[in-house]
Amino acid sequence: MIDTVIAYMIKNKITVACAESCTAGQISARLGDVSGVSEIFSEGYVTYSNEAKEKNLGVSHDALENFGAVSEVVARQMAEGVCRVSGARLGLSATGIAGPTGGTEDKPVGLVYMGVCLDGVTTVVKKVFKGSRTEVRTQTVEAVFSEVKKRLQI
Repeated sequence: MIDTVIAYMIKNKITVACAESCTAGQISARLGDVSGVSEIFSEGYVTYSNEAKEKNLGVSHDALENFGAVSEVVARQMAEGVCRVSGARLGLSATGIAGPTGGTEDKPVGLVYMGVCLDGVTTVVKKVFKGSRTEVRTQTVEAVFSEVKKRLQI
């Protein structure tokens, strides 16, 4: 499914950029797995720290303070911010708690927010994945591309 989505993006010249936290570049790496993606993939940011989210993507300090890095608001600002700084039509973001540590009662391990900003319209998907750190991150990458497929109507 992911290769089909990326091939569609290449064929239709849909430029893309990524803003990643919990996936640590895996969305970008998955894009890079497909030959020809250099025609559309401009850049990717791994912004693990709040400071990096603010500095590189323009995520607001208030959003980080009031909602936390793992939130719908921050996922939205990350996706929109990467579009703004890169000029891409499509901005992808992921922020979450991959585990096995770091979870709380309100924000358990496996909680991930994924943003997709396409032509200025942003959707954010919230999921709570089960499994190891690797499994949570892999499921996040798959879910991001599933949302892109839905948004592109393919």
